[in-house]
Amino acid sequence: MSAYIERRSPSTFKIQITSMVDMFVILLVFLLKSYSTSPVNVTPSDDLTLPASTSIKDPTENLKLVVSKAGIFVEDQKILDLNDGQLDVAEVDASDTQFIRKLYEALDLQAKKSRDIASQNSELEFDGKVIMQADRSLPYEILRKVLYTSMLAGYSDVKIAVMLKE
Repeated sequence: MSAYIERRSPSTFKIQITSMVDMFVILLVFLLKSYSTSPVNVTPSDDLTLPASTSIKDPTENLKLVVSKAGIFVEDQKILDLNDGQLDVAEVDASDTQFIRKLYEALDLQAKKSRDIASQNSELEFDGKVIMQADRSLPYEILRKVLYTSMLAGYSDVKIAVMLKE
């Protein structure tokens, strides 16, 4: 048996990578445009229907206040119960019918924490900002009481979270 060795001639075929580079650039641009840079994630609970809006503005990191038909929450901690969107008469202060004492105490505690942190860290300051998620079927009377109470606790800058209308 004889060994048969065939030598191949050098190939003249060259890989064209220009179209592949173009494809990667297009993918990169698409991914960069669709990437969300917002560090704040506002996810409403299942029993909460946010109002619709056409406004597009990224939320900032603030105190989270949720007003649903089931209750009022501050930073995911339930402060008081609502009965199908109605506030119990005992929860409202007798001398000021717009004032909700339990909500004020929870917000005041959060404000004190923020001020304590700001006193230790010169880069931070208490600015009194709240991002509020409120069910769109709630009566305005409840929202007015919540806004009034939050203002008295030092949170006068309230942003209301909405769903993007498509």
